[in-house]
Amino acid sequence: MTGRGEVLAQRILAELQDISILVVRAEQGWVKARESQDDFFLDGVALNLHGFYSGLERIFERIALAVEDTVPDGANWHQELLIQISAEIPGLRPAVISPDLKEELEPYRGFRHIVRNVYAYNLRPEKMAPLMENLSKVFATVEREIGAFAGFLRSNR
Repeated sequence: MTGRGEVLAQRILAELQDISILVVRAEQGWVKARESQDDFFLDGVALNLHGFYSGLERIFERIALAVEDTVPDGANWHQELLIQISAEIPGLRPAVISPDLKEELEPYRGFRHIVRNVYAYNLRPEKMAPLMENLSKVFATVEREIGAFAGFLRSNR
């Protein structure tokens, strides 16, 4: 992979930094939404949760294209990409994320779909609560596992 591995690793780490900002913004908005009962804060939380998963998906797409030269297509491509990225490809790359993290990300993938397909006034705080309660823990795992994959890319120059 030579220099391409270093470039991809840098892009992955930069994207993770951007995603970390979204995590903080979602958490801050969640506190304000709960304190004020203001739906506009809830809208902001939803937008940042959407951005959280969309950013991860951009990372996964970059890896799939750069390392495997293929990204799933079709109606379920978002789900297939998550499956692809959580699988080891012997002789090519280790799993980017663990099966456990894949399962933890599924609800965020599903929520991203909801945000894209419903009106914001239909968002329900009780549906968002489990996502927000787990967000910091999930993101810490994301940083650790994807960071380790970036290390793999750098070591295979």
